[in-house]
Amino acid sequence: MKIVVLLKQTFDTEEKIIVNAGRVDEADAKFVINPYDEYALEEALRQRERLGGEVIAVTCGPERSQDALRTALAIGADEALRLDSSTLPEDGSAVAAALAAVIAPLTPDLLLAGLFAVDSGAGSVALQIAERLGLHHASSAVKLTLLSADEINALPADSVLQAASSSSAQRFALVERDIEGDTETVVIPLPALITAQQGLNEPRYPSLPGIMKAKRKPLRTVTAAELLSSGALEPADIEPRTARTELLPPPPRAAGKRLPGEPISQAAALVSLLREEAKLPL
Repeated sequence: MKIVVLLKQTFDTEEKIIVNAGRVDEADAKFVINPYDEYALEEALRQRERLGGEVIAVTCGPERSQDALRTALAIGADEALRLDSSTLPEDGSAVAAALAAVIAPLTPDLLLAGLFAVDSGAGSVALQIAERLGLHHASSAVKLTLLSADEINALPADSVLQAASSSSAQRFALVERDIEGDTETVVIPLPALITAQQGLNEPRYPSLPGIMKAKRKPLRTVTAAELLSSGALEPADIEPRTARTELLPPPPRAAGKRLPGEPISQAAALVSLLREEAKLPL
């Protein structure tokens, strides 16, 4: 099994975000692996422990994002690869195209990623990569089991399972995925992309021996220029399809109001404020 894990370095969720001159101020900020990507990495390590193979961590980011890859190596990834983002636009389509060009030669059996990034709230890059690579995909996984074709055929007859068993693939992913208010079980043939939801597992921490071993594990950097010169990427692929016109911090929270008097007068005052200040159609 060759498993590739997509990681993103994001602000620590405890960090206070400061916007200066239309950009997020990164000075003295603490960065971590995107929490949802931690579930993806942990699942990759568990599947490797069960089935053997290797785990490759891949990210797209500036030089500082190598810290996230070093952490992934210390936790247990076998090697890491960084796509330098300095010459790429801040556009999900362009990033997905460049990452797909990086991942394609790796020919992974399984591609894992977090459900979304907590800094931008976006979760489309991994799915765009799957589309570009022609991979089956399932999102928001809370349980993942990799099975052989024989194991799939031995499962109870079901329309979804029968559709999977008709495939010529040798290995399948049985995915229990989170949907609105419930869960859904699907079977997809490998190679495939699966995005991880909270609850898929409990991520481990890097150990001291793991931190020492990480220093000797391979970590290489690829640039967009190298991908373009090799023909793995076309200039049109990284043309931005979206543009950020403005970045604003949330407005400061207004001070609260205390309504004096008896409950009946408080209720009347509240209705008046909602109608006159909040402009609610009461």
